[in-house]
Parts: sequence; structure tokens; C-alpha cells
Amino acid sequence: MKIALVTGATSGIGKAVAESLAEEGYNLIITGRRGELLNRVASNLESGGAKVLPLCFDVRSALEVKSNIGGLPAEWRNIDVLINNAGLAVGLNPINEGVVDDWERMIDTNVKGLLYVSRIVSNYMVQRRSGHIVNLCSIAGKETYMNGNVYCATKHAVAALTEGMRLDLLKYGIRVSQICPGAVETEFSEVRFKGDKEKAAKVYKGFEPLKAEDVAAAIMFMINCPQHVNINDMTIMPTAQANSTVFYKTPEDQ
Repeated sequence: MKIALVTGATSGIGKAVAESLAEEGYNLIITGRRGELLNRVASNLESGGAKVLPLCFDVRSALEVKSNIGGLPAEWRNIDVLINNAGLAVGLNPINEGVVDDWERMIDTNVKGLLYVSRIVSNYMVQRRSGHIVNLCSIAGKETYMNGNVYCATKHAVAALTEGMRLDLLKYGIRVSQICPGAVETEFSEVRFKGDKEKAAKVYKGFEPLKAEDVAAAIMFMINCPQHVNINDMTIMPTAQANSTVFYKTPEDQ
């Protein structure tokens, strides 16, 4: 049985990827900050036959990552696939009105959290000279848009780290990929607008956004390529989205 580790698996893309991996016969290590939701996801995955190890901690804490991921039981250390999904956008302010706490949450989660987890898991893979790391980037890692300054910077960092990881791990036969989604209707905008559901709903009004399952399907394609094939970088967008800021919406919603 293969083992996959998915961070941020309590909802959205992380949950959808975990479900897809379970369907393909993987045993799963799933992480998240919300214990009740995490256990619910674990229970649903186990009901489908997967063996699941839920770990409730915050990837922003190097100590928590080390304790949980570094302290895995031996039977869970042979990780074949790492999905670095945990990430968020908080706030949508011009740089001169930025909220420092928002900046720190994004940098600590999107960049440092990815590094903390990858540092440990990559060593498990190096020992076996095999594995596949998939980093959740974003169209914001390829473009920059107004008021997205720090979020875009963190996703540009993910893109650079993905390239660097691929170079460093090349000699061990470890594949490293990133996927860059456009608009996906998850909790993303609700988190960005700090719980304002009405404001978040307007983001996806007038067009059909991606679903978490769409991104999960694309990630599964990457994972299921033959061992000699690595998808370095994939951008996936709704048909109605041309780039980070240009959408075609129904006339009444434009």
C-alpha cells in the first residue's frame, strides 16, 4: 500500500485530493488545524477502506511539525506522495494599508509551513530514493494583481521553492511538481475576507469557477504519470477566466 501525506486536508482542495488518493488505494496521513473537521474527514476516508492517520497541528509551528511529522511511527514514514496544500490568503489591502498580522499568517503558512513539512518528508524520500512532492501554488504565483501584494509574493516563493526542490532532489529520483489554479470555489475567499460570506460569494458570481474536485483530478493525473515523467508545472483555470484578473461574467454580473 502506498502512503500519501496531505496538509490542510479538512476542506477544499486538500480534502478532495485526500478522497481521490483514498479511491486509488493510498493510505493517508492528513493534517489540519481544526480537529473536529479533521476527524470527520478521517472517518469518511476510513469508511471507504483507507487506513488514515489524522494529525491535528499548525504547519506554521516548526516545533509542531517536527513533533508530528518528525515523530511518525516507522510504518508511516515510507511516504510516496506529499501534497503541500496548506495555505491561505488573508486580506486584500494595498501595501500601504497592509495588516502585519495578515502578512505574517500568509508568509508563515504558505512559505514557512511548506518548508517545515518538506524538510522532514524529503529526507524520508531521500532514504528510499523515491517519492513525489506536489506543491499547491496559484495563478498568483505567476502574476501579480492589485492589493494581492503579499499573497502573490508567497505564491511566487512557492514557485521558486518548487524549482529549487526539483534541482536539489533530482539525484534521488524524487519528482517535484506544482499546480497553479485560478478561481476555485472553496473557503478561500471566505478566509480572505475574514468570514464575510456575502463578500466571498460575490467573487464567484456570474461564472462557473473550478471545483476542488477539478484540481484534485489534475493532481491525480500528475501523480499517476509513469515514473520517468514529471509534470513540472500545471496551470488550471475556469474556462471563464483568462488570467488572474480577467473574467467573462454574465452581463448582469459584470
